[in-house]
Amino acid sequence: MGRHSLPDDYATDGSGDGSPPRRRRTVVIATMLVLAVAAGTAVAVQDGVLSFSKSCEDSAVRLTVMASPDIAPSVRTVADKARTDETQSDGHCLHIQVVARDSYKVADALSAGTRTPDYQIWLPDSDLWLDRAKRSGDGIPITPGDSIASSPVTLALVPSAAKALGWPKKKYSWAELMASSMESDKVRLGAADPGRSATGLLALTSIAASSDKQGGDSDTRVAATAKLLAQRMSDGDAQVLETLAQDSSGAEEGNPQRNQAVLLSEQAAFAHNAGATGGGKLALFYPKDGTPLLNYPYTLVDEKELSTGESRAALRFMTLLGEESAQRTLAKHGFRTTDGTAGESLVSSAGGRKPQPYATSPATAPSAAELQETLGMWTITVQSARLTTVVDASGSMATVVPGRNQSRMDVTKASLIQALGQFTPNDEIGLWEFATTLDGTKDYRRLVPTARLGDPAKGGGTHREKLAAAFAALQPVPDGATGLYDTTLAAYKEAQSTYVKGKFNAVVILTDGSNQDDNSISRSGLIAELKRIADPERPVPLLAIAVGPDADREEVEEIAKVTGGGGYQVNDPAEIQAVILQAVMTAGQAGRAAQE
Repeated sequence: MGRHSLPDDYATDGSGDGSPPRRRRTVVIATMLVLAVAAGTAVAVQDGVLSFSKSCEDSAVRLTVMASPDIAPSVRTVADKARTDETQSDGHCLHIQVVARDSYKVADALSAGTRTPDYQIWLPDSDLWLDRAKRSGDGIPITPGDSIASSPVTLALVPSAAKALGWPKKKYSWAELMASSMESDKVRLGAADPGRSATGLLALTSIAASSDKQGGDSDTRVAATAKLLAQRMSDGDAQVLETLAQDSSGAEEGNPQRNQAVLLSEQAAFAHNAGATGGGKLALFYPKDGTPLLNYPYTLVDEKELSTGESRAALRFMTLLGEESAQRTLAKHGFRTTDGTAGESLVSSAGGRKPQPYATSPATAPSAAELQETLGMWTITVQSARLTTVVDASGSMATVVPGRNQSRMDVTKASLIQALGQFTPNDEIGLWEFATTLDGTKDYRRLVPTARLGDPAKGGGTHREKLAAAFAALQPVPDGATGLYDTTLAAYKEAQSTYVKGKFNAVVILTDGSNQDDNSISRSGLIAELKRIADPERPVPLLAIAVGPDADREEVEEIAKVTGGGGYQVNDPAEIQAVILQAVMTAGQAGRAAQE
């Protein structure tokens, strides 16, 4: 796909959800609808449902579109024109209501699946929200269709800051642009929360990829960028625009509370500049290593619950949005075509100017795994983590992983060491191991106390180095069984008693089996006790990862959810690093939402 915000071929991006490539989405939707229509049309005609003598108002098919706020006005214009022109689908007029709602809110609601949607079509600003909507696997089903527009992600600056960076002649990569902006606080840089903004997340992922190409300690550079952005973070794209200096006299530009540059879509800059004058207009940098695109995928919601008429009307409206007149409307509002091309007048109005590389091919789209890793890093960076890592050391961890010629423990250790590199010096991490009667009558043993990774360790080195060595030294206990329940309760209680306010406190448990200690607390007893002692004022979510085919994801999910955490399954321990980041991100977002 290359030109959109996630790969067309989901089967190869590591997401494993089997979604069809976008180039076939229209065909997929159309095929499903035609099969339904083939059986329904004859009956409808016989029953008079498709009577062409009724007025447009009486026979109209009514649908609601939940659209990203930036594109909602354009889509509403097209919908209103369709109503005025009495555009029809199978003899029924189209009455399309368009409601603006943030994409992250819709994605989270669909993922939760706790309420039947009152809309049939969803138009988020990026494909990445489709992955988030499908995250739980138990939410409302969605059927992606074609993209209807696009807009590149850029860096927008007030005139004085743009001049300081050499705009428009000087060209930068994403990494170079961030480094120049951060140099001696030359430019006050802001962004929308990557957990809520596709623009923010795609930009941060591009910065990470660009920094990685530079070599050296790229993780540290990206973490420093994230820390800087977090200090001047806004909730969403609309709010980040409000932080910009607006006074052309320079008074506001000198205000340290005002941003001079923000990560922004070209369309958002276009809309801003349309209402600005003189010094209030923004200038855009388009990084030379490519700009990712917002791609606005047209998506059916709970398609199986739609009537034949609704399904046909939804497909008709998607087709209508791709027609020339609708595309002109979108262009007038600052959107590019789906392949990322745009006229010079659109780019100029948005703040682009030659020789900035605004007409080059968009950046290769980040994979779902890369986006997940960036979001996990962001969550950890914004709110430092305090994690107790509890690793299963039972004898079954010596089992060889198919195709690897390594034991589960060996692969788990390597993945944990790799995951450790994603955490900052301010994060606090400790290590326990567990098996039956590992320490006298106890099923668990504390190996490394939970402390700052950057702190000096006894005997030399840092706590990070000590922890990495402890990970590397983990070994399965011969004949040791899985003492899961007592260990879980003990680790949870200690994490509660050592809770640090202002950090993301959690317990990460990795196990390859179900509880095998007959003398331990029961599962129901454990759940009841966790529920009793859980404190909303001092949240400590359990992030339980079932490793290998013998582990019971349902069991760890049932235990973890009462603490505000979650259960995860990995068949290959090499996936642990990504799952830890996903778990931290998910629990961190849930905790933040609960506090609002």
